[in-house]
Amino acid sequence: MDASEQAIAQQGRFSVALSGGSTPGRLFRHLGTAYRKKIAWDRVHLFWCDERCVPRDHEQSNFRLAYDELISRIWIPAANVHRIKGELRPEEAARYYEADMKKHFDEDMPSFDLILLGVGPDGHTASLFPGSEILRERQRLALPVFSDTALHWRVTLTLPALNAARRVLFLVTGRSKAGIVSSLIGRNEVHGFPAALVRPSAGDIIWLLDRDAAAELPEDVS
Repeated sequence: MDASEQAIAQQGRFSVALSGGSTPGRLFRHLGTAYRKKIAWDRVHLFWCDERCVPRDHEQSNFRLAYDELISRIWIPAANVHRIKGELRPEEAARYYEADMKKHFDEDMPSFDLILLGVGPDGHTASLFPGSEILRERQRLALPVFSDTALHWRVTLTLPALNAARRVLFLVTGRSKAGIVSSLIGRNEVHGFPAALVRPSAGDIIWLLDRDAAAELPEDVS
């Protein structure tokens, strides 16, 4: 809430990129109820870190999750919702989304006020997976990627887009994430983990963990 107020005061709007998953879903519902009237939603612009190449109403759509839990509960102009068009061909969806970001920010490299990310047990974040060629990308803001585990296409923000953010919030819950969280925060044996490559050049990283996800952190880490 403080981040949105600060951005709106300074530049008249707050641009945030959302993630999918059960943990962000709970956050979205909280924002859509407890903060429904406490945030100037008409000044908020919603983007997404990644999206499956499925229709917007598909049960696996990250947009649908955000719509059901947040967007449908608040008043936000339709023009402020910048979804990834998962119903298009993957490359077309990525190009369209990239153009939308450049138009919104009026610059080649957008700087989100906040990016909300999660982390998988394998160290992936957004749809940036270990060993992916996309991790070497330095120019494009969004790219299509094929998920070998789920066997479907996705569109994801690239590392240049993530690392241009003013603030990145990693929201992680569950005991299955404790090992990777300990490695990432302690910077121990992080080679090959995409989440370890998220290092905003002029921004901050914040970790928000539940007790289970923080279970393996050293005692001197607060």
